Amino acid sequence: MLGAVSEAPYDLVVIGSGPAGEKAAAQAAYFHKRVLVVEREPEPGGAAVHTGTLPSKTLRETAIYVSGNRSRQLYGVTVELDHSAKVPLLMQRKDQIAAMESARIRENYRRHDVDYVTGHARFIDPHTIEVEGRHIRGQYFLISTGSKPWQPSDIDFPDPQIHDSDEILHIERLPDSMTILGGGVIGCEYACMFAALGVKVSLVDARDQILPFLDHEIVARLEAAMRHLGIELHLGAKWSDVRRDGDQIRASLSTGAVVVAHDLLYAAGRVGCTGDLGLEHAGIEPNSRGYLVVDEAYRTAVPHILAAGDVIGFPALASTSMEQGRVAVCRAFGFDYKRSVTDLLPFGIYTIPEVSAVGKTEDGCRSEKIPHVVGRAPYRDNARGCITGDVEGITKLVVHAQTREVLGVHVIGERASELVHIGQAVMQLGGTVDTFIEMVFNFPTLAESYKYAAYECLGQLGPSGPR
Repeated sequence: MLGAVSEAPYDLVVIGSGPAGEKAAAQAAYFHKRVLVVEREPEPGGAAVHTGTLPSKTLRETAIYVSGNRSRQLYGVTVELDHSAKVPLLMQRKDQIAAMESARIRENYRRHDVDYVTGHARFIDPHTIEVEGRHIRGQYFLISTGSKPWQPSDIDFPDPQIHDSDEILHIERLPDSMTILGGGVIGCEYACMFAALGVKVSLVDARDQILPFLDHEIVARLEAAMRHLGIELHLGAKWSDVRRDGDQIRASLSTGAVVVAHDLLYAAGRVGCTGDLGLEHAGIEPNSRGYLVVDEAYRTAVPHILAAGDVIGFPALASTSMEQGRVAVCRAFGFDYKRSVTDLLPFGIYTIPEVSAVGKTEDGCRSEKIPHVVGRAPYRDNARGCITGDVEGITKLVVHAQTREVLGVHVIGERASELVHIGQAVMQLGGTVDTFIEMVFNFPTLAESYKYAAYECLGQLGPSGPR
């Protein structure tokens, strides 16, 4: 605990110290509100620090490094990973990074004079929670308890070879083979990580395409890269009858195929962590998936009880959750500061290679009948791409054919999640494709690909519009 829990009511009580909770607490405290954060886990940070965002991205970097993925094509170096290697050894950096991030969060609370207590919070009335036998009152409450993997009852999760996306990082040894059920962000990221570590991966999804919210051309490139990693894709295939068969796990598919592997990861859906908060005593009822419904100010059905982050569902991104938390408290207390979360949200998919996107897709423009042109700049034509060996990537721009406004940016390739922010900044400021023509980029850089994607757009637009 960073500070003694006050007997007087707090201006804001935050339940959950993940990205939404931390930033909401600091924002309110910055404007001199008395704030308490309650966290049930031993360390602050939530899933972003301990089970999801940072741990999985750490494993990704480890997989790329120890597998020689980045050097194999560039230098002809082949690295063979010993499959007897224990996963905890590969994950040592994960624990170090989690500890550093938890310490940073604690220091952030200390600097802002935020009280912090470890314990399980439950509402006993709309303005009071109980934490480890103590009653704590607040003017406003923010619920930011996050989400957890959905575990359907017909899958035997107690089986040591069947995992969910929180528990997968605790496996002791790399299996020879793994079936992953669910081709969403989590499933695709783990498929690439384990494939890079030499695990034979089969990825199953009921949809005909993975990550359907992304630009279809980018998805096609990603699917090709995943197959190149050795991932077997079973798309348009529903699964049933997941069961153990000797020392293997079998999953029967609607296509008639049977996928057999040593381990199975279920990564098809999450539910809100709201089941044990005593919400019935506060007058709040979660939906069927455990998520809380909020308005544009992140107020629940009880206006002084706010909710932000994964606990309210889509888009369930750490970056967005932080902004939701900040906006929620600014709106609640009437601060003349952050009043809304921008609609221009970037997505970062940490597959191998990375994918990142912001704004409209080419298919979206077609369906909305928006006149548009598209420009592409392959990394193979980029000096930095050739130097690093990342020649399969591409920067793609979607531009309005009449106003020349940049409508969307889509990148596949290493550092895509960094590169996309250049285009995002131009879009946020209402810039046109001509901005990239006027800009001077360092050489050699992948960022320079923006200029050549813009030139391709201008070839279709002409100096003053379409031709």
